[in-house]
Amino acid sequence: MKPSKRNNYGYNKDLKANANKLRKEMTKAEACLWKYVLRAGSMMGFTFRRQRPVLSYIADFMCKELMLIIEVDGITHSYESFTKKDGIRQKHLEEAGFKLLRFSD
Repeated sequence: MKPSKRNNYGYNKDLKANANKLRKEMTKAEACLWKYVLRAGSMMGFTFRRQRPVLSYIADFMCKELMLIIEVDGITHSYESFTKKDGIRQKHLEEAGFKLLRFSD
């Protein structure tokens, strides 16, 4: 599926419950990025969504207008199994048209 305005940018309603749980359990790095940078259109007027179900993944932060996903990786992402999964995930999202920014917390 190619994310677009017509399909709500690849929104996956099947992941909604898990996304809500992750929203309530954000890491400190995610919470700070949300509170001080991305919340309420404070990033040059662009609107970001947190813990957004997109395709078969949950993006930490997503801006529909920019087709941009921001990922904040914790310590677990340094393990080889996560690194491999992150690469596959990034490939799928980029093939769908998104740009990804990845930060370590």
